[in-house]
Amino acid sequence: MSGAGVVSTGSTDGMGSTARRHLPDAPFLAAARRERPSRRPVWFMRQAGRSLPEYREVRQGTGMLEACLTPDLACEITLQPVRRYGVDAAILFSDIVVPLKAAGVGVDIVAGTGPVVEHPVRTAADVAALPRLEPDGAAPVAEAVRLLIGELGETPLIGFAGAPFTLASYLVEGGPSRNHERTKALMHAEPDTWHALCSALADMTLGFLRAQIAAGVDAVQLFDSWAGALSERDYRELVMPHSARVLRGLADAGVPRIHFGVGTGELLGAMGEAGADVVGVDWRVPLDVAAARVGPGRALQGNLDPALLFAGHDVVEREVRRILAEGSAAEGHVFNLGHGVLPETDPDVLARVVDVVHAVP
Repeated sequence: MSGAGVVSTGSTDGMGSTARRHLPDAPFLAAARRERPSRRPVWFMRQAGRSLPEYREVRQGTGMLEACLTPDLACEITLQPVRRYGVDAAILFSDIVVPLKAAGVGVDIVAGTGPVVEHPVRTAADVAALPRLEPDGAAPVAEAVRLLIGELGETPLIGFAGAPFTLASYLVEGGPSRNHERTKALMHAEPDTWHALCSALADMTLGFLRAQIAAGVDAVQLFDSWAGALSERDYRELVMPHSARVLRGLADAGVPRIHFGVGTGELLGAMGEAGADVVGVDWRVPLDVAAARVGPGRALQGNLDPALLFAGHDVVEREVRRILAEGSAAEGHVFNLGHGVLPETDPDVLARVVDVVHAVP
């Protein structure tokens, strides 16, 4: 398997940290820093996954969380879309609940359902009993990063973690939820318990991302799957302080920080204030509108509707060109989907998207 036994090319500082790679010509990093890239960069959320036959083959018989915590397998899966598409960034193959699993929380990903928590967290005592992420817990993920740095050459690697609110929602609900009723009830009925839970999860997320940065990732993405279920008032008061603590806690790391949520069009202004360098935008808000909502000093990422990849080449090319034009309103733009690649997506369509993005001046 590609990646197995590869030694990182970066030197270390004697404390497990890999020396930061210098990638001056990487278009993704230039756009994320609001500089002028040599071309518009493109990568896809969930680009390594069920849409790739090589992924299905290598994952056969291996559970999702086991794959994420097996360094050579996570390395191989992360590399697959880079080989196939020539995207401008790789994103570490992982899952939102990996740090929970690594900390010792009883959680598993059930086919057809998603993450399921063995013992939901709903009281102050539950929060107090929540395990913390120890350095050894993140070691397999850090090792996968080191393997990837040795394989990726000039392609930047993005680290990955779920935001405190989304992690909290899974813990409180016990799994995916349509209405987040238990979560919202806890937020409003027991705000002290809620903030204690999110503070603990912010510590966990921050430690998880710092471990990836120490191992050599070139950027990080904080993914808030369920933030779009919130009003702006609730987001600002009950969620944003914890996401901001994670993002600002990485300010001295020297890597771009991306913040993305689904259905967060009404939250873009607040998300722009939370401390990220790049704000991800889903497909519901045009990028020129999003640029005005986010405000100055931030790059944008997005935002092709993943469903449109099924509409035929002419439609896809038209929509890609529209998004590139709208993205020009931002101070920096990384082309992406407005959410993850759908499992039934034809990989050849994604390859053509990359070609179109790279061909447009």
